[in-house]
Amino acid sequence: MNGLSTAFILLGLFLLGGVISFVKQGMSKSIITLLGIGATMALLAGILRLEVWN
Repeated sequence: MNGLSTAFILLGLFLLGGVISFVKQGMSKSIITLLGIGATMALLAGILRLEVWN
């Protein structure tokens, strides 16, 4: 696991925590959707960059 994949995974988990927090606060659905898409993309980028797949 290299540094960039770790950074992407941590960023995705941070954004996922923001999604959960925004849902609890009752924020608008468009902000939650945008943040969720960003979290998903960051997590997928981190997982796909792992050297396990080689």
